[in-house]
Amino acid sequence: MRKPLLFSLVIALVMSSTQSVADKIVIAHRGASGYLPEHTLEAKAMAYGMGAHYIEQDVVMTKDDHLIVLHDITLDRTTDVDEQYPNRARDDGRYYAIDFTLEEIRGLKASEGFRLENGEKVQGYSNRFPMGSSFFRVATLEEEIQLIQGMNKSTGNDIGIYPEIKQPEFHRNEGKDISTAVVNLLKQYGYASKQDKVFVQTFSFAELEVIKNDILPAAGIDINLIQLIGSESSYPWMFEDDGMNILAEFADGIGPEKGLVINRLSSRGNLEISPLVDRAHAAGLQVHPYTYRMDPGQVPSYAEDFEDLLRLHYFEADVDGLFTDFPDRAVRFLQANQ
Repeated sequence: MRKPLLFSLVIALVMSSTQSVADKIVIAHRGASGYLPEHTLEAKAMAYGMGAHYIEQDVVMTKDDHLIVLHDITLDRTTDVDEQYPNRARDDGRYYAIDFTLEEIRGLKASEGFRLENGEKVQGYSNRFPMGSSFFRVATLEEEIQLIQGMNKSTGNDIGIYPEIKQPEFHRNEGKDISTAVVNLLKQYGYASKQDKVFVQTFSFAELEVIKNDILPAAGIDINLIQLIGSESSYPWMFEDDGMNILAEFADGIGPEKGLVINRLSSRGNLEISPLVDRAHAAGLQVHPYTYRMDPGQVPSYAEDFEDLLRLHYFEADVDGLFTDFPDRAVRFLQANQ
């Protein structure tokens, strides 16, 4: 009788492990941005085809109140705005999306991110899609939602979206209520409950409170909210013993920088996992850290390689999902570990 009992226990453990792996998600960070220019529709379509569970959208607002998908509130890191509109920079030398109409932004050529060195544009990740090749443009949030929902329709899949409200205080100072605009658009496209495949994220706790207490009730919807956390100094109270319990009154999860999950000073023989994940889970919060890249120099020294980095965070630290520029690798990793 002991052999069948042992067999049953093994099966139960295997099933439990499989269910745990199956619940973990891959979030395509700015799309398949390791392969195509970030936040372009092409990068989003590629991420979709790679099997990502959610696809991220950073959202900023134009001069004429359109929502566009752009990581920065400025246009000059990923477009040729300086070439087309050389006299439209602000005093700090930057070209702000909020100073341009949608029509003007549609005419810009988007590219892989770059920086200026001695007046020359130098690609941020030299191993990625080469600047100046092909043609890409900035898309609107509505266009991207239509693309993802359209592919959900044609494939029978149910891939989610993961929009971020970019610098809401900046937008409010410019007279733009970006959060209400985003929430209303999500409602228009059927994202209305916590069962719908959407997470709305922001680094601003003050804005998170406004969204939770005012904007969502006014819209008559209740969707998942994520508090992004860049460092312990951002909101020190969140790292106190009851910090996650307090946050759980407003959020459904957290998106910490991955160094807040496993200390960057860890070594392969001494992995320092913070209590943040356990505290978040105890408070009923999901944990979706960022950003996992496999470019040269981007894998922390405590991991043997990119797959080992995924293993340590998914299973040793027990995060629920993660943001990666290489969604295909994370999807294959989870599939291989079922």
